Amino acid sequence: MKHKTINREISWLSFNERVLQEALDERVPLVERLRFLGIYSNNQDEFFKVRVATLKRMIDYGYDPKNLQGEKPERILAKIQEKVIELQKKFTLAYEQILQEFEKENIFFVNEKQLTPEQGKYVDAYFDSVVLPFLSPILLSNVNKFPYMKDKSIYFAIKLENTKTNPHNIDYALMEIPSPLLNRFVQLPSHDGKKYVILLDDIIRYCLKDIFAIFDYNHFEAYTIKLTRDAELDIDNDLSKSLLEKISKGVSERSHGQPVRFVYDKDIPADLLEYITKRLNFDPSDTVLAGSRYHNFKDFMSFPNLGGPHLEYPPFPPSEHPRIDRHASMFKVIAQRDLILYYPYQKFDHFVDFLREASMDPKVKSICITIYRVAKNSKVMNALINAARNGKKVTVVIELQARFDEESNIYWSKKLEEVGATVLFGIKGLKVHAKLVLVTREDGQYAAISTGNFHEGNASVYTDITLFTCDKRLTSEVEKLFYFFDNPYWNFDYKHLLVSPLYMRKRLLQLIDNEIKNARRGKDAYIILKINNLVDSIMVSKLYQANRAGVKIKLFVRGICCITPGVPGLSENIEAISVVDRFLEHSRVFVFCNNNNELFYISSADWMTRNLDHRVEVACPIFDEDIKKEIRKTLEVQLSDNVKARIINDVQNNMYIKNDLPPVHSQVILYNYYKELSENSPFHTNNP
Repeated sequence: MKHKTINREISWLSFNERVLQEALDERVPLVERLRFLGIYSNNQDEFFKVRVATLKRMIDYGYDPKNLQGEKPERILAKIQEKVIELQKKFTLAYEQILQEFEKENIFFVNEKQLTPEQGKYVDAYFDSVVLPFLSPILLSNVNKFPYMKDKSIYFAIKLENTKTNPHNIDYALMEIPSPLLNRFVQLPSHDGKKYVILLDDIIRYCLKDIFAIFDYNHFEAYTIKLTRDAELDIDNDLSKSLLEKISKGVSERSHGQPVRFVYDKDIPADLLEYITKRLNFDPSDTVLAGSRYHNFKDFMSFPNLGGPHLEYPPFPPSEHPRIDRHASMFKVIAQRDLILYYPYQKFDHFVDFLREASMDPKVKSICITIYRVAKNSKVMNALINAARNGKKVTVVIELQARFDEESNIYWSKKLEEVGATVLFGIKGLKVHAKLVLVTREDGQYAAISTGNFHEGNASVYTDITLFTCDKRLTSEVEKLFYFFDNPYWNFDYKHLLVSPLYMRKRLLQLIDNEIKNARRGKDAYIILKINNLVDSIMVSKLYQANRAGVKIKLFVRGICCITPGVPGLSENIEAISVVDRFLEHSRVFVFCNNNNELFYISSADWMTRNLDHRVEVACPIFDEDIKKEIRKTLEVQLSDNVKARIINDVQNNMYIKNDLPPVHSQVILYNYYKELSENSPFHTNNP
């Protein structure tokens, strides 16, 4: 039977539709629903900047469509356009429903036409004192070249008329809305127990007459427009420049990338829209979308809670690890046996404490770490800087091409070099995406191997697992990797770690083949995969082969899933679900039955071609039996979710799992599980 796969771009849009479902879900607290609209919007922006931009490049360069599952890029773009329009309608519906629900909470969103005289006075004063200094309108009739529109910004396209004395005297203007500099949401004075919010956009609309007071116009209309640009970096080949210089130059020029999407207010007058699109030289192949009155909903990710605590998720403070006494040595705990931290259920501070202790411990000789993304004010980087100041040999492998984090990584690389740390910029042609730490101490080596970035901000919302170990089977191979980063022409064999690009794919295929062999012999055979994205065509084909042999396969895929589950004769032994909830499911876990001697791996890698062939990634085996049981328990809870789990199928309709079993809300259950473990710990008990 011919393999049936789901196009990766359409599958990604289906994932973002699951995010949009959270905004429509009445079980989600109201402010969080509005924030999910912001997350959805931000996701869409990145999708167009990266994926749609890539498809447009393929068209420009005459790319062979075979690598796109046989479809031409033009056809995929047409499907994307159709799906995006469908999602835009759902987005508008969700926003309208949320505003109605806010009114029940006595919180009202008002626009410039709904202001009372008293509110109008407040807005006038606020505009004069706060907003006006940041505005720079441009009359388009005065410029030969259309003004440059920045990515990430929103603009007003303004129509100016004199309806009394000269109705044919029409002009157009462009003005950036300064939302990156000013608060997008302004709370107006309360009245009769009611709270009122107006967007910065509408404050500007209300005061258009003041902005253009020197001109002979009496009627003004402003409509929001937005341009999304290609986010890929063009790295020049000047051999005289360092990689740091090239990446810095590429980042500075990213804002000038080619347009890939133009969104406008659907109510914009036809003459104004035609004028702008012509001046921007758009043609029918460009993605031009009618949208709502407001754009850049990503700002709603930080919408403030103006009501009671019931409008937000209840606080879920992370728990202490039951084996860690924060007043004692982490190295002693790890020396006893391996342990894992599961964020955000457990504290990322434990990882920071591990580095902080290493930075001061006189027995520690060196610290090596890979960095892909870190927080803006990173405790991790500060600990490494402190280690270098304390005389430790610090080696940091920084990936300068971590998309959208290049500037931050450039900043930290310079800070580290200032204190004498050795900074390596990865390997030419390969992104270093593995998450590794190696601490060399007088008594041996200690490693931390993670599924996610060493980023305290991410660790509060991303689910990730970090293994701490001094097992020589693992630490010796982590040491090989750091030697490889500094000497990329050396090659090593890895017996335990699965390392891409040279070994991981081959070893994963062998593990699947082992399950196929056992299934054909009538033995138990199953695979459990928890990953973000399942895309690679070779791995998809191998899973279909395993299905035909009778291997039971359970997939927990947050994002893109190109496999089609549940098709008789093709994938009847494959089940796939996705969970979108308050935390972003990010950890990668691979489980193989192995004739009932289960093999567990945690990994930084998804099953995508880029992860398996074009990046340095690591999948790490779990040897400790208690940790295996812990991971197995978390997977069983997640695979049993019937509150936030959606079924992945060929029609991509994101149906919630519904059954007659008691509710299983996996993230809540896991939070309470780790909280109980902490409360029962002798180190963290509240008992006297």
